[in-house]
Amino acid sequence: MTAGSSKERNGAATPEPEIPGLRATIIGASDLRLWGMTLRERLTRSLHRAGVTVVESERPAGKESGHRLLLRGDHVFDDALVADLARTPGAVLRGADGKTPIAAHVCEPTQAARLASVIAAGSELPADLGAELRVVSPAELSSAYRRKLRKRSTPYVLPLRDENDRRQVERAMFAGAYKGVTDFVTKYVWPEPAFWATRACAAAGITPNAVTWASLLLVIAAFALFFSGFFVAGLLAAWLMTFLDTVDGKLARVTLTSTKLGDVFDHGIDLVHPPFWYGAWLAGLHSVGLGHPDEMLIFLVVAGGYVLGRLQEGLFLWLFGIEMHVWEAVDSRFRLITARRNPNLFLLSISALVGRPDLGMVWVAIWTVLSLLFHSVRIVQALHRRRVQGAIVSWLAAP
Repeated sequence: MTAGSSKERNGAATPEPEIPGLRATIIGASDLRLWGMTLRERLTRSLHRAGVTVVESERPAGKESGHRLLLRGDHVFDDALVADLARTPGAVLRGADGKTPIAAHVCEPTQAARLASVIAAGSELPADLGAELRVVSPAELSSAYRRKLRKRSTPYVLPLRDENDRRQVERAMFAGAYKGVTDFVTKYVWPEPAFWATRACAAAGITPNAVTWASLLLVIAAFALFFSGFFVAGLLAAWLMTFLDTVDGKLARVTLTSTKLGDVFDHGIDLVHPPFWYGAWLAGLHSVGLGHPDEMLIFLVVAGGYVLGRLQEGLFLWLFGIEMHVWEAVDSRFRLITARRNPNLFLLSISALVGRPDLGMVWVAIWTVLSLLFHSVRIVQALHRRRVQGAIVSWLAAP
């Protein structure tokens, strides 16, 4: 069974369940809170995203479908597992011991009543029910390849019994929400501070959209500071913006809360602002007496290269159906340093620290051209590979 794709930010509309009349019952509960909410609240949100309504009784009533989801309320289920369980009638999800059922998608009312008792008691599956249903592990129910997050990650289901469990579960959930293919700052520098910031935001009830609004203010502040020649202060604002840009996405994923508008808002800011920063940096050089004689050429190379790079990504996706940075391992490794915002900010930071901010934009321009050349070669190679071997598949999706 392959997991369906899920959005990073949940839309406002309720998705249609694939099995009409599908309902779910949450069995038991935990008093511990996770990312600012109870387990029941989180599981209800996850079921809602899958188009499933939560009801109290495990036995369908009236004209409801005989299909019913049963889930233990003292376990944390990966969002992908919930969605895939809703699409897999007759599946029983086993716990870490490999024997005890902790969730199921049953098709008959009698199955629902009996299995609910088994799940509530933490007992092993009776032999006759085991013959009627298919017992699966999380890895068998859902794919490890997370296309949206550009990584392979075994779907998790974790018990939440005490405070020690809560700390471990939050770490596992945060790691599961983190993109696998990204730049080196986001991948290696931000994870630990972003974990604590995300945890604090969730506890305080701060929404992902509120964090995105703060990011926008920092985008404007960095632009103004760069334009005025205050490069170090501008870099502080810019780096803080990139940090919050990491936090808002993780906060949205671990709390399962946001809107379609917020998704557009967040990605719109990410897409638009870098060329404005580069232009402001070049303008600010005049304020410190370091204006470059070829600044217009440099800007055209950097800003135009940024646009061309984005177009290359879109072309690759259109031609081959996968993102350019996840085709082969070399593409994922190059994404760590390719000429995008954070690697470019790193070059600009080095130039500011050595007192030559004018050289920073020259370095960015050179690296932009080299990155474009690398990706152009990879597109040509992918076209050749498809002609010779057939469809292009991400190395992360390979068995």
